[in-house]
Amino acid sequence: MARAAVSGRLTWREAELAEATDITKSARSLVFDVPGWPGHLPGQHVDVRLTAEDGYSVQRSYSISSAPDGERFELSVQRVEDGEVSPYLCDVLSPGDRIELRGPVGGWFVWRATDQAPVTLVAGGSGIAPLMAMIRTRAAEGSRVPFRLIYSVRTPEDVYYSDELRRRAREDGGLDVHVAYTRQAPDGSPEPPGRLGLATLNTHAWPADFTPNVFVCGPTGFVETVSDIFVALGHDPRRVRTERFG
Repeated sequence: MARAAVSGRLTWREAELAEATDITKSARSLVFDVPGWPGHLPGQHVDVRLTAEDGYSVQRSYSISSAPDGERFELSVQRVEDGEVSPYLCDVLSPGDRIELRGPVGGWFVWRATDQAPVTLVAGGSGIAPLMAMIRTRAAEGSRVPFRLIYSVRTPEDVYYSDELRRRAREDGGLDVHVAYTRQAPDGSPEPPGRLGLATLNTHAWPADFTPNVFVCGPTGFVETVSDIFVALGHDPRRVRTERFG
């Protein structure tokens, strides 16, 4: 794994957009080159700062969605229509353009390949971003730690990295992927659409007896509900790590 900074003084760095790809109708993958980037751990995030010509500045935090790769990393950005940062990142920023960012940030919501405990990942919508970094790092490291991903989305069109997830579920031994749909399920789905709840988590997550590490990321209400269910199922609260937004 690339060297990763989890402590020390964070400074603003200039990042150049290398690649940009739409991953859903409302989300974009942004790959940046950052000279001097110290590396990151899967689950960490960065602060992005935009500054207008009149000096007005605004910043937002975005999780890194790629495995460590030298001085390059990827962000998965969901467009918020009335937002101050995401519309620019999704609709305006082009390869070759530069922005300021600071990071990597965070040392709690991270997965380390040296940890051999089973892992349950639960994502709500764009909360898949840091969990994709964990899935990709597992593959890059050749890890055999068993992973189970439960991904809650509104419709099939809202699944980030759908092709990659299908491929990894086939090819990455020990990775199970279950997608739950809250509004519209695809034809032939064995489950009707509905909110992620006890039955799905009890069926598709690692049982508490396996003492898994659990990572939950998504909107605040989603994260609180899911983490409460895990505790009710007997999981050690210290092993249920959460990252929330909104």
